[in-house]
Amino acid sequence: MAHSDDEPRPSGGLFASLPRLVATLLEIVRTRVEIVSTELEEERERLRELVVYGFWALFFTSIGIVLITLFVVMLLWQYFGPYVFGALGLIYVTLGVIATVRLRRLLRERPRLFAATLAELRKDRVELGADR
Repeated sequence: MAHSDDEPRPSGGLFASLPRLVATLLEIVRTRVEIVSTELEEERERLRELVVYGFWALFFTSIGIVLITLFVVMLLWQYFGPYVFGALGLIYVTLGVIATVRLRRLLRERPRLFAATLAELRKDRVELGADR
């Protein structure tokens, strides 16, 4: 039986579609690796920025606190002397505890690493019928 040019030719069966399937799977894997790479780069940049700004914030705040403390102590030394040191020490410890609590909360609430990649892999599993 001869095929005319208008009739579709047989696709060649399973073995002919195998290269397309492999190419599609490789493309999916490549896309997922790119997502992982992007997320790693974003996380690295975020951490670098946190360290740099954290250092500068700590440095300048510390210098400011020392200078303000010396100013207040010198201003009030004649009248209250050691009580000024005690009061300022109590204030600094309280602020330190508040900052520590906030820092711990921020560290616990950070975005999950590879969240976008995991979401895409879940979608892939659903589309491929793995969750049926």
